[in-house]
This record gives sequence, structure tokens and C-alpha cells, in this order.
Amino acid sequence: MRRYADLQRRWALEWSGVTIASPYRPRPTRRTNRLFGVFRRCTWVLSDPATWRDLLWTLVNVPVSAVLGLLPAFLLVAFTWTAVDDYGTLLRGWAGVAPHGVVLQLFYLSMLPACVVAGPWLLRLHAAAASSLLAPSRNEMAARVGQLTESRWDAVDASAAELRRIERDLHDGAQARLVALGMNIGFAEQVVRDNPDLALTLLAEARASSGQALSELRALVRGIHPPVLAERGLDGAVRALALSLPLPVELHIGLHGRPSAPVESAAYFAIAEALANVVKHSGANRAWVQLDYDHGRLIAIVGDNGAGGARPRAEGGLAGIERRLNAFDGVVAVTSPAGGPTQVTMELPCELSLART
Repeated sequence: MRRYADLQRRWALEWSGVTIASPYRPRPTRRTNRLFGVFRRCTWVLSDPATWRDLLWTLVNVPVSAVLGLLPAFLLVAFTWTAVDDYGTLLRGWAGVAPHGVVLQLFYLSMLPACVVAGPWLLRLHAAAASSLLAPSRNEMAARVGQLTESRWDAVDASAAELRRIERDLHDGAQARLVALGMNIGFAEQVVRDNPDLALTLLAEARASSGQALSELRALVRGIHPPVLAERGLDGAVRALALSLPLPVELHIGLHGRPSAPVESAAYFAIAEALANVVKHSGANRAWVQLDYDHGRLIAIVGDNGAGGARPRAEGGLAGIERRLNAFDGVVAVTSPAGGPTQVTMELPCELSLART
């Protein structure tokens, strides 16, 4: 029924230019066994008001489509009947049964241009009727607007926090080292004639400080947008990330293209944060990452065989992942029973482009 409703939405857009948004609630992503998964899916479908509006439209669409579809056919048949009858009467001597009178003749012969003119309007009328039931209701739209407003403020807060982090890292790290570098070089200039050995020592310290400052700047740039992500995409960036961890990470990646750059960046940092939690808190000796694309959604699963018991906290890494993905209508589900294993499932709606070479 949902496939049929989606087909009606697509036809309304292609035939009449009427956009009907999808009103369905997000699909639950929490992983469980097959039996409970079936019940959860049934609950998700049957508790969604849009499902019952789809059913109502399936019933209403029968008479609506019959009336709107038969009307052009009736106009075309009336014109054809009158034209054929007049042709036979005038040229073949038939006993015409078409209506007589100039006014009636013109009326029936005008059915063809009326059919051509009325066709697009009837399609728009059908799309409007479909929109009345297949589009989101006012309450759903209000809830959607509230969700978008909340995700927007989360994105703004996350951006502000990221800017504060960059400023703090620059001030406490690279900037302090560069200031010390300048002081050492200046002091070396003052003592180079009287104490060349001290000057050489100061210059050596300055060179070491410059190398450390450069390393910190590189790390800061990688934290903003890793170059490997731009060069090799999400697939290559996740593989490079897995190689840098102190525990073995199994990778199962089934992407046949690349998402847009913002989605790609959000997915990468979400996976990086989940793997960082594995290293810091899980006590695991093995982890795995699965990346797939299914029906317009990028699915990323990060798991480990650690102690389990992971729960999202207000200022924790999992809450940060949720805030990051909320800006893209993404969802996060955590399954972490006591004793493990822990599995973090993330979904992001997106479209894949062709793989870049």
C-alpha cells in the first residue's frame, strides 16, 4: 500500500508538478532478533496515521479516478461519434443518429478541444485530491517543523562548540609554541656574538618548537576535515581510520558511490567518535564497522565485543553523534546489554553519486 501511495506521489509530481511530501515516521533502526523485528516493524507501520490515510486513499481513489478518467473518454467518444455520423450522413447517405441542429453539432464537435484543454486540469485535480490524504497532516507538519527547528539549533550549537574548540586549540597549542619560538629566536639574536653555543641551543629549541607547532596545526586541520576524506571518500577514510586504532577492526563496506560532502563528513566523524568510545571505554579487543546503502539511506554500524552497558549521556560522545546526525535527519540506535556486545547503528538519508576516481 505504501508503494502504491509513493507511486501516486511520483505521478503527481511528474504529471502535474504537484509535490506531495512523504508523511511516514522514521523507521526504527534498533537491531534485535528476527521475531521481535517483525513485531517492531508491524507496530511502526500500524501506529503511523499516514498508513490509515493511505488505506483511505486507496478506497477513495477508485471512484475519483473513475470519474476523472472517464470524463475525457466520454468527451472523445462524443466527438468521434458525431464526426463519424456526420461523415456517413453527408458522403455515404447513412441514416444519421447523431443529434440534429447546428448548436448541438457544434457542442459535440467541440468535445475534442475540450478534452485536450481539460486533460491537464483533470490531472491536477486528481493530484490535489491525492494530496489531501497522502500529504502530511497539519499536526505532522507542525511536529516536523519543531524537529527541524531543534535540529537546526543543535547544528548551530555544534558549530559554535567546534569554533570554540578550534580557537582553544590554536590559543593553547600552536599559538603558544609560535610565541615561544619567536622569543627563542629573538634571544638567540642577542647572544649569538657573546655566547654562540647558547644561541645554537636556542635555535635548536626553536626548530623543535616549529616542528611541534606544525604537527599540531596538521592535527587541527585533520579534525576539521581530513584530507583523506576529500581524496578517497568515506570508504578510504574509514579504512585509514581503522588502521590507526590500537585494536583490530573488521570492515564490511558496500558503497557503490559517494554521498554529498556534508553527509560524508558527518558520517565519518560519527564513526570516528563511535570508534573512539570503543577504544576509551569498552575494554574490547575487537571491533567492526559496516557501511551499506539501502533505499536512500546510508547505514553505518559500529560494534565491539567489550563489556557493554553503553548509554547516551548528556555530554557524552553518543549524544554528540545524535546531535551531529540530527542536522541531516539521521537517527542513532544503541544496543549495549551488560556483558556486551555493543552496537551503534546510524542512518542518514542521502543520495549517492558516482564514485570519484
